[in-house]
Amino acid sequence: MREAKLGRDRHVGLFLRQMMRRPGRVVALAPSSAHLARAMVAGLGPGTGSVIELGSGTGVITRAIIARGIPEERIAMFEIDDAFADLLARQFPRARLCRLSAERCEEAPLEDVGATVSGLPLLSMPTEVQRRIVGGAFRKMRPGGVFIQFTYGYRPPIDRPVREELGLVWSRSPKIWRNLPPARVYTFRQAG
Repeated sequence: MREAKLGRDRHVGLFLRQMMRRPGRVVALAPSSAHLARAMVAGLGPGTGSVIELGSGTGVITRAIIARGIPEERIAMFEIDDAFADLLARQFPRARLCRLSAERCEEAPLEDVGATVSGLPLLSMPTEVQRRIVGGAFRKMRPGGVFIQFTYGYRPPIDRPVREELGLVWSRSPKIWRNLPPARVYTFRQAG
């Protein structure tokens, strides 16, 4: 238990250092909490198929995906921050680590993708970037695939033009208070 806490503390330190070095890329105040990570993956399971994770950071959500029964080798993690990517490579050696922009998620080296789980700050990105990320994810996923995104805000975390172009419908979780700051999880799918 003490070792797990020390590991979390080191990850928080790494997160804060990267936030200071790259304020445009790392915009959260802290890594996602285990409570938020569990809410993000609550609908996943062995029948989900492969999973793309965007902005894997320190691996909090990756661990939650694995805990839901998704084998590590069926996960493609997209992380462009070198320090985070190095940490992820050590923690999850069987996962597919893609040191690429999430705009290239359609290139994930996986088959039968049933979900994309995003820790990216989508609302801080231009609509065109969102279009490439979310559109690419839906093109890569099998029919019925879901795009899961959290937000600290009060509105859906994908801009209206992108939602309308892709025909997205969504559900949202209750507020997860045990996260800094509190967040909600949105699960998007294409209508029909």
